[in-house]
Amino acid sequence: MYAFIEGKIEEKRQGELVINAGGVGYQLICSSTTLSDAPGAGERFRAYTYLSVREDAMELFGFASREERTLFLKLLSVSGVGARTALGMLSAMPLRDLSLAIATGDIATLSRAPGIGKKTAQRIALELKDKVEAQELRSGAGQGVSAAAPDARREAAAALMALGYTSAEAARAINQVQDQADKTDQLIMLALRLLGEG
Repeated sequence: MYAFIEGKIEEKRQGELVINAGGVGYQLICSSTTLSDAPGAGERFRAYTYLSVREDAMELFGFASREERTLFLKLLSVSGVGARTALGMLSAMPLRDLSLAIATGDIATLSRAPGIGKKTAQRIALELKDKVEAQELRSGAGQGVSAAAPDARREAAAALMALGYTSAEAARAINQVQDQADKTDQLIMLALRLLGEG
């Protein structure tokens, strides 16, 4: 119903923003990521939105980026994951780390989010694995240099996690070297060098 709302931030408090757009104050429920990205009161801000309508409540959720909203909607598509749970996952870790954890089936990382047990984490990884890797795992690859394919990045990240690195460490390393190689073993070598192991 609402694609985005843009206006002046009237209030910024834990878990929500109030945006004045055209004289109407919109109360948006937000992740900690969006709240940290949003400027202070009095500044203009565009929030990408999702309106949740239930029998007992209507809630408007706001996101600092289209990518965050897209992942939120994908999480909602998983049986047993509601809007508040999905928002909790987005607040628990950076967007790219969450995407990598889903794509690589990192159940331990997913289970660290509030309200996510092992079974729910497994269901999220199983249902969304193929949906997140193509989009969310791409990060600014250099112009004119072909970035590593999603499969190579996923395999390299899984190898790093098998060596004891967290999904966040693996994601950061792979994202930094993905435009320098297109094969899994090359990515692993470059990432290990970056992590001080090579």
